[in-house]
Amino acid sequence: MAASLLRLHFHDCFVMGCDGSILLDSVGGILSEKLAGPNINSVRGFEVIDEIKYYLEEACPHTVSCADILAIAARDSVVLRGGPSWEVWLGRRDSLTASFTGANQFIPLPNSSLVGLIANFGQQGLDIGDLVALSGSHTFGRARCLSFRQRVYQDYNPEEYHDRYQKQTTFRRVLSSICPETGGDQRLAPLDYVTKNLFDNEYFINILQERGLLHSDNVLVNEDHEGEILSRVWYYASDRQAFFSSFVESIVKMGNINVLTGVQGEIRRNCRLVNI
Repeated sequence: MAASLLRLHFHDCFVMGCDGSILLDSVGGILSEKLAGPNINSVRGFEVIDEIKYYLEEACPHTVSCADILAIAARDSVVLRGGPSWEVWLGRRDSLTASFTGANQFIPLPNSSLVGLIANFGQQGLDIGDLVALSGSHTFGRARCLSFRQRVYQDYNPEEYHDRYQKQTTFRRVLSSICPETGGDQRLAPLDYVTKNLFDNEYFINILQERGLLHSDNVLVNEDHEGEILSRVWYYASDRQAFFSSFVESIVKMGNINVLTGVQGEIRRNCRLVNI
């Protein structure tokens, strides 16, 4: 569940800001972000957030926002899987609505090009350094076949890339055994085959060997013609602490995207519903 809780924070912040909007169900005039393409049958952990909120409301009613819970849960999930810790800035308030359209528009897709990723992160005020560091969160967790099918079948041209991808034959065979060309959309594979349950820097070593699970992982190396991103990937692959430091800086920055404070929004009593 650790990677899923981190992903909830990420998907929340990229739509309207870090305001807990991803937690809202479809009620009344609200169309839930949970139903958007990048989220449906994919994001999870809502019951964990519900349980945390229940205990917080019992102990200290109407005080801790759902948006802050997401930020804290993301940090604790990383720590519990061997990653770095950081001080979470608190005081976010919860949105009064959700954006189904925004979830479809702003959450990066697993088949994104590098140009698309840079533009997508730029819309959130995040730069190339943030893109590389936050991509390192794919050092743990799993992805659905639907998300990496293109990487297995469409990204491979044996005539053009035979020599280059010769070493990838076994890896592709493993992936194709999990994810057929048709069907099996919900089958899962680890984002990091080497240390799939640890938050470490193995992700960067993997993509240097062209063993990133998602197309959007591999483009950090394959489509970086300037070399700026590749140099960061090499740096993080060789120095775990350097990656940890950059990740902390970038996730704190991400956690402050368009936050609601003061009298904006509200502090929900139930993370799935706006207050009555």
